[in-house]
Amino acid sequence: MPSAYLVGARLRTARAERDGVGALPGQRRAASTLIGVGLAAAVPAAAAGWADWAELRHRQMRVGLVHAAANVTGVGLYAGSITARVRGRTALGKALGFAGLAVVGLGGAIGGHLAYRQASGANHAAVVPELVKPGWHDIGEVADFPVGRAVRRHVDDVAVLVVRESGNRVHILADSCSHMGGPLSQGAIDDGCVRCPWHGSVFRLQDGWNVRGPATAPQPAFETRITGGHVEARLLSTEAAGTADASHDAA
Repeated sequence: MPSAYLVGARLRTARAERDGVGALPGQRRAASTLIGVGLAAAVPAAAAGWADWAELRHRQMRVGLVHAAANVTGVGLYAGSITARVRGRTALGKALGFAGLAVVGLGGAIGGHLAYRQASGANHAAVVPELVKPGWHDIGEVADFPVGRAVRRHVDDVAVLVVRESGNRVHILADSCSHMGGPLSQGAIDDGCVRCPWHGSVFRLQDGWNVRGPATAPQPAFETRITGGHVEARLLSTEAAGTADASHDAA
């Protein structure tokens, strides 16, 4: 998360305090410089964090507000620290700096809970390769998939989106959006892409490439074939997906 950079900057500042940087001749400005850099970094970090927060679920938003409040308090304490230093009140500046470290450290722990426990900003489709067994899987008869319409099916324990085009060309993607787990099978199909109904991420049906955000990770895609009137699918290999991504970048 963007706030992680802010936490890192504060930890580097506190380390300088702990090691006595600023007490040595010629290095008295080092701690103040680190604090100033951290405060400057807080502005873009806060802007990016606010953008991420606006797309979270309600339960995640509550935790995000506490995380933000801790960071704002920490920024205030560090701003007070650098002000005290400029005015020559070094002892007060150090005390406020350590207080800022404590508060921002707490905010970082809350941010870790938000990211790792509540999966904020995580790739919600990353587990798909671990759940799908190698080889071809029968999805259903071709007639079960109307042309141009999204249909939800399963490959092993993974829900997938199935879209058949004219000429019996079939595309299959993992149904759970990589952004926040939205059901792509309920999204709109247009111009060879599917739009997530939750936050509007757009993925290319051919290979799962994330054409438009807020999703930052592509969608797991499947190779397809028709055998005996049945649609079969197998997970697109990592190498094949990487080749498709490279081709897209080159284009």
